[in-house]
Amino acid sequence: MKDYYSRKLSAERLRRCYEVAPARTRRYLRAEVEFVLDRMPPSSSVLELGCGYGRVLVELARKASSVFGVDTSLESLAMARETMPGSSAWRLAGMNAVDLAFRDGTFDTVICIQNGLSAFKVDQRRVIEEAIRVTRPGGRALFSSYAGKFWDHRLEWVRIQSEHGLLGEIDREATHDGVIVCKDGFRATTVGPDEFAILTSGLNVATRITEVDGSSVFCEMLVPQAAFAAPPKRRFD
Repeated sequence: MKDYYSRKLSAERLRRCYEVAPARTRRYLRAEVEFVLDRMPPSSSVLELGCGYGRVLVELARKASSVFGVDTSLESLAMARETMPGSSAWRLAGMNAVDLAFRDGTFDTVICIQNGLSAFKVDQRRVIEEAIRVTRPGGRALFSSYAGKFWDHRLEWVRIQSEHGLLGEIDREATHDGVIVCKDGFRATTVGPDEFAILTSGLNVATRITEVDGSSVFCEMLVPQAAFAAPPKRRFD
C-alpha cells in the first residue's frame, strides 16, 4: 500500500509507535541518531528525508546551524510545526524525496534513516540520486536500514504496535526474509548491505557501509569535491 503512512500511520499515530517501543528498540533509535550526529560537521546545514513529526529534527537542530525536514504527510508536518521548539534554525515542507525542490549542492548533510528508504515506496535509486544531488561537494548523504540480526527485535516492536491498534495483525505466512507484512496492508521491507551496494553502484560517490549497534546498516556516501554534473533543478524558496 503505497500511501499507507500518509493515510494510516502519520502524526499522532506515528508518535505513538515510538512511544510504545521496547527498550532494545529505543536503543536502536538512539544509536542511529548518535551515528548521524557524529558525522555532522558543527554548524552545518542538514536535510532529513521523511522527517515525520520532527522527532529526529529536534536532535539535529542541537548541532546544526539549519535543518530542513521534508515529508509527504501534511498531517505529520503540521504536528511538527506545533510541537517543535520555536526557532529560525529549522524549516519544513511537503515534498517527495524523488523530486526535491532544492538547488544542487544545497546541504552539508542529507539523511534518510530508520528504514525510511523502504517506507517511501518509491524508486530507491532515484531517492539516493536526489540526495546526492542536493549534497554539497565534500558533504555526506546517510541512509540506514535494519541489520539482519535485529529481526526478532523488529518483529517484537511491530507486534506491540499491533496490540495497541497502530498496525494490523502480523501476517505470519507473508512475513519472512526481512519483510514484515500486516493484514491491514502494512508492508515493511529492508535494504541490506548488498542492496545498498547495488543501489549506489556507478554513482560518483565514495561509499561506506557500516553496521551500527547490531541493529542498523548504514550506507554513508561522501560526495567528491568535483561532483558529477546534473541537470539544474528548480529552487525551493
